[in-house]
Amino acid sequence: MAKRKKSTFERLRDGEKLRRWERKQLDRQFQAEEPGWEVVYRNVAGIDVGNASHFVAVDPKQAGQPVREFGSWTAALNEMAVWLKSCGVKRVVMQTTGVYWIPVQDVLEKAGFEVAVVDARGTKNLPGRKSDVQECQWIQKLDVYGLLRESFQTPESIRNIRTIWRLRDRWVKDAGRSIQHMQKALTTMNVQLANTISDISGVTGMAIIRSILGGERDRWELVKLRDGRVQASVEELAHSLEGNWREDVLFELQQAVDGYDFQQKKITQCDQQLEKYLRVQPTRQVAGNGVAEASEVQPAAGEPQKKRRRRTTKPKPKKNQPAFDLGAELHRLMGVDLTRIDGINLCTAQVIYSEVGPDLSRFKGEGNFTSWMGLAPKRDVSGGKVIKQRSTHVANRVANALRMAAESLKDSDSYLGARYRSLRGRLNSGVKAVKAMARYLGCLVYRMLTKGEAWVDRGAAYYEQKRQDRAINQLRRKAAAMGMQLVPAK
Repeated sequence: MAKRKKSTFERLRDGEKLRRWERKQLDRQFQAEEPGWEVVYRNVAGIDVGNASHFVAVDPKQAGQPVREFGSWTAALNEMAVWLKSCGVKRVVMQTTGVYWIPVQDVLEKAGFEVAVVDARGTKNLPGRKSDVQECQWIQKLDVYGLLRESFQTPESIRNIRTIWRLRDRWVKDAGRSIQHMQKALTTMNVQLANTISDISGVTGMAIIRSILGGERDRWELVKLRDGRVQASVEELAHSLEGNWREDVLFELQQAVDGYDFQQKKITQCDQQLEKYLRVQPTRQVAGNGVAEASEVQPAAGEPQKKRRRRTTKPKPKKNQPAFDLGAELHRLMGVDLTRIDGINLCTAQVIYSEVGPDLSRFKGEGNFTSWMGLAPKRDVSGGKVIKQRSTHVANRVANALRMAAESLKDSDSYLGARYRSLRGRLNSGVKAVKAMARYLGCLVYRMLTKGEAWVDRGAAYYEQKRQDRAINQLRRKAAAMGMQLVPAK
């Protein structure tokens, strides 16, 4: 009978040490001469994160056994923290491996360590590390000499908000799939409700669907549930409600409605929890002059500024938005109203707050902020010249939200709408224009959150005038370079 392989828990419980070849490789590597680089961080530990266990490496001068393996359970993580403190470690660095690093970060931060999380792409192409022991060793050495770039981490104070908002977003997407499922079932029975009203999940649509599931088949009785705001006539709606009422498809429709009701209940619970977390966050005050001045968006002399009308009544929350006054909470927490920027709605502003928080001081400038979102191109420079420029795929929720905001500016009669349409024409690509506009929106968000300024829309006509002035100035420079003078036509 084959001998059963020990689990990670049993192996670590029995105190099994590193294999012989691993110990020899470890000794050879640590006995090698130092490269002579400047030491940036001292008392550093490197962790190679795994699913079942984690390998931890410290300076061999701080411990007789410089590399140890710890389990992934909480007791083992607490033991890791005690051992690191006994070794005099102050800073711990590890790679973002799946979600396995999150419990390690939580335990070590609570123990008082400075935890740095780095992107695995920064070390994956370096050769010579074929085991977990060597990997944690290499991470520790790279960080000692400051060769690892620390990733941005959401502030601990708003991580609970990020968790709830991401969970709510998943429920909203699931609810959208349930609506599509209901529409498919109705079409299968030739009930053309989706072609008559704009949203079958609205008041009229759901009332008719629930009545059908309750046994009502008379189309004229179903038409009586029509809301007065529906533009379709009574006769048109009645013709769309004549179906074949298949029993199996009715069962499918009932399942889709039950799923939709369940998801709406979960969304409501997320809203209640989100409101609870937002209320305890401190109010933010940002020092600023009150009016945003984007670098090239300056008001013309004597030109009146286009301002939005202030509502006298409280606006009704739109679909998929929280039931409470999210706008007032975000204004209080961020110190500025990001929704004044055309294209950015409450959900987009909430994504920005839950992912990065109101303080963007971790980013040196708006260029660093947009680069972190993956909205800036990656350039290879050699000899002071750009030899290659390419885009990198970055899974960033803030960038995706800003892309959606940029796409919504297609028909906007505003400064940003005119800028987006101009980008589509100049770049000859919708994808590139969306990315460029999303980057500009990110710059505006950074300026508002760091300088406390408010965005004021100058209008599409102002942008077109500025664009025309730039084109004329460019023509004048070209004419002057050729010894000619530009004369306007009469």
